[in-house]
Amino acid sequence: MMKRLSSIYLWLVYAFLYVPIGIVMVYSFNSARFATNWRGFTWGWYAKLFANRQLMDAALNTLTVATLAATLAAALGTLAALVLHRYRFRGRKVLHGSIFVLTVSPDIVMGIAMLMFFIALRIDLGFLTLLIAHITLCLPFVAVTVLARLAEFDENIVEAAKDLGATESRAFRHIILPLIMPAVAAGWLLSFTLSMDDVLISFFVSGPSFEILPLKIYSMVRLGVKPDINALSAVMFTLTVVLVLTAHALTKARRK
Repeated sequence: MMKRLSSIYLWLVYAFLYVPIGIVMVYSFNSARFATNWRGFTWGWYAKLFANRQLMDAALNTLTVATLAATLAAALGTLAALVLHRYRFRGRKVLHGSIFVLTVSPDIVMGIAMLMFFIALRIDLGFLTLLIAHITLCLPFVAVTVLARLAEFDENIVEAAKDLGATESRAFRHIILPLIMPAVAAGWLLSFTLSMDDVLISFFVSGPSFEILPLKIYSMVRLGVKPDINALSAVMFTLTVVLVLTAHALTKARRK
C-alpha cells in the first residue's frame, strides 16, 4: 500500500513539473493566434520564429556568451578543483567552503553584487560584464563536479608515473586530465545550460546595448503569451534536455 502511495505521489510530482511544459510544447503547433484556442496543427510559428531577426540575434548573443562562459568556467573550475584536492595551503578551507556557498547563493544576490562591483570599477554594462558574471555563476558548479571525481582518484597512479620519470605537467596531461575529462565535460554542459537559462543575473549586468534570449523572452511575455513564444520555449527546453542527458551520460561513464 505504501509503495503504491509513493508511486502515485511521485507521478503527481512529475505531472506538476512537466505537464505545463508539455502544454507549452503542444500549443507551439497551434494555428490560432492565441494560445488558449486550438485551431489546428501548424509549423508556421517555428518558421516565423526563425525568420525573426531580433530573436535570432539575441539567440546568437546567448549562444556566444554561454559557450565562452562555459569554456572559461570549465578551465578555471578544473584548476580550482585540482588546487583544492592536491595542495595544502593557508585559506584552503575558506576557499573550499566559499565555492559551495556560491552554488546555493540566490541569483538576485549575485546579480546585485556583480552590478555594484562593475559600477565601482566603472565598467560599462554589456558583453564583457555579462560574460564575467556568467563565469562567476558557473565556475563553482564545475569545481564541485570535478572535486567529486578527484575524490575517487587513485593518487598512486600519479606517483607511479613520477617514479618512471614523468614530470608534473606530463602526469597531468597524460594521466589526470584524461581521467577527469568526463567530469570536466559534464561541468561544461551544466555551465552552458545555466548560462543559457539565466535571467536574474543577466537582468542586472547585461546593459541596454547587449540583448540575450532569456531577457528577450521575458519582455515578450509581458505583452502576452503568443504561439511564437511557445515555439521558442519548446526549442530552448529541447536543447536543455539534450544537454542535461549528455551531461548525465558523461557522469555515468565517469562513475563506471
